[in-house]
Amino acid sequence: MLDEKAKAAADSWLLLNDHGKYEHSWDAASTFFQHGIEKTSWVIAAKNARSPLGMVKNRSLKSASFTHSLPETPEGEYLVIQYKSQFENKTMAIETITSMREKDGSWKIAGYYIY
Repeated sequence: MLDEKAKAAADSWLLLNDHGKYEHSWDAASTFFQHGIEKTSWVIAAKNARSPLGMVKNRSLKSASFTHSLPETPEGEYLVIQYKSQFENKTMAIETITSMREKDGSWKIAGYYIY
């Protein structure tokens, strides 16, 4: 089940990272995310992970799945989205981004992994 608001939150968050706006991506992330990593630590980790890849050349939806529970997370509503991504310096990557519904009903990012 693809919730368009959850996907839109993921897409806009990815764009912040694509443009090196890591401080802003931390600000736009979920409370859960922010409690899990300090802002300065996120900025360093994101730069170290993304900078060597270069600019995004292509990103396409691989899969999306809705769930109420994930390991080491509180019960809630989550949309786990995977993208097949191509960067300047990496021809094939999988980006996994988890959108989480906040208490106010908005969707924000709870997790991000790239491999």
